[in-house]
Amino acid sequence: MRQSQLFMSTLREVPAEAEVISHQQLLRGGYIRQVASGVYTYLPLGWRVLRKIERIVRQEMEAAGAQELHMPAVQPAELWKESGRYEIYGPELIRLRDRHEREFVLGPTHEEVITSLIRQEVSSYRKLPFNLYQIQTKFRDERRPRFGLLRGREFLMKDAYSFDRDWEGLDVFYRKMYSAYERIFSRLGLNFRAVEADAGAIGGQGETHEFMALAEIGEDTIVSCSSCQYAANLEQARMGAVHGSDVTTGKRNAELPAMQTVHTPGVKSISDVVQFLQVTPEQLIKTLLYKADEKLVAVLVRGDREVNEVKVKSYISSETVELADAEEVRLATGAPIGFAGPVGLPLQLLVDSEVALMQEGITGANEADFHLLHVRPGIDFSLEYTGDFRNAAEGDSCFRCGAPLSFHRGIELGHVFKLGTQYSESLGSTYVDIDGQEKPVVMGCYGIGISRVMAAIAEQSIADERLIWPIAVAPYQVHVVPVAVKDEAQMKLAEEIYQELTGSGIEVLLDDRDERAGVKFKDADLVGAPYRIVVGRGASSGEIEFTALDGNKENLQAVKAVQHIRDVLQGRF
Repeated sequence: MRQSQLFMSTLREVPAEAEVISHQQLLRGGYIRQVASGVYTYLPLGWRVLRKIERIVRQEMEAAGAQELHMPAVQPAELWKESGRYEIYGPELIRLRDRHEREFVLGPTHEEVITSLIRQEVSSYRKLPFNLYQIQTKFRDERRPRFGLLRGREFLMKDAYSFDRDWEGLDVFYRKMYSAYERIFSRLGLNFRAVEADAGAIGGQGETHEFMALAEIGEDTIVSCSSCQYAANLEQARMGAVHGSDVTTGKRNAELPAMQTVHTPGVKSISDVVQFLQVTPEQLIKTLLYKADEKLVAVLVRGDREVNEVKVKSYISSETVELADAEEVRLATGAPIGFAGPVGLPLQLLVDSEVALMQEGITGANEADFHLLHVRPGIDFSLEYTGDFRNAAEGDSCFRCGAPLSFHRGIELGHVFKLGTQYSESLGSTYVDIDGQEKPVVMGCYGIGISRVMAAIAEQSIADERLIWPIAVAPYQVHVVPVAVKDEAQMKLAEEIYQELTGSGIEVLLDDRDERAGVKFKDADLVGAPYRIVVGRGASSGEIEFTALDGNKENLQAVKAVQHIRDVLQGRF
């Protein structure tokens, strides 16, 4: 492609709305343009990258035995009500009505549609198993779209769905998809980790893993062991056993002072209490009230810990868990937020294991401007519901090997789920087994955010303000830049290099524009081709400046540079 003919518009200034470097570079390089908040047009450079990502995904999906189909983005709301997710998905589900007042949704995912299809088409074990996938635009009304393609309202996604007779068959599909994802993200040149995860709104009845690109701007926290291969996202991370006194026997130190009420005017937050009483956060017992499916519960964690709402939700088997509002807290405790405590509180108390092992602690007194000292877990409040209800913290021990846990930030690229019979039972997708018994189809689902992957690759591929795409997804593999198009020797050599490389099946962008050298080089940094050939004053003797994959520059004969590129790319592909 000749750059003079390429629909490409670069930006010199960083757009004000771009918070992270990948978003900045994709806007500045003319890959994307914002249409509305969280909605983007993909310009030719960006679309080329996306198509290459899709190609790799398709190759690995089909190598794993998946078959491609295409489903509608507009879905009947009745299917979502039938599955039970219409209300669960909440305001992120974009709803609309047609001229006949029939209700539809714009699909953020396709479990309902694919299950509806299978219940019509599959009734016998003879048609099972199989795996279907599509690459399609999805829609989600994000409350706060941010970071460009990393969290948008409209995005490109690959979603696959497996169907089998039993859980053993699902295990086979799950491992195939897991391995396919490892190959996909490796081929895309990403630095990634597979981590244990929570199923979220998709649901499921078995294990689930997220594939995360390591990046400081990632919205997710990855907890990994410094010794073994254990890794999980923060919501799912498990820690080693907490050690301390035996809470099951109720043995406590009889010498502890009696519980004492202290006046703490205006002291609400943990930091306020620490400063006012001259204690450490570890001495505090934090009591937070949550509304779980309209029922209030209290969760107790140490003052230096954070409640893990996913673990709470799982423990009490609720559909939703959210912090109680100020009025709900006042009605339940008799006090404003900041003074809740477990003593005498008429709610189910979910006590974190660390709190259960404390000899004593400081809590709210359920009275405005008062706290309690020397509160004894198991004596002053019940330990009936004790478990792991907190987020892991850096330095906690691994539950597998005991080594310290470390934290990283990550961008979610893909997710694999064992759905089991959740959707097939709610939507009536069954088959008749070999023994004549009717059984629900056993399902798995497997997603990759295609447009998000492009942003994640860009985030990991920027160094010194220069974007260098991995060869597998670069919009052009080689960028040929003659410094002065009016110099006949330079243009002649640049054309020869261009023709020779394109004739070898290599994708080349030739900058034939009559622009200043500085403009060309800045644009080349934004285009991000893995190889760059600058044709300048040495053109008459066949010499060029060659920039290789590692960013190193050297002066070479053009023939040698061309041969090197041909050897690497043809060997790679």
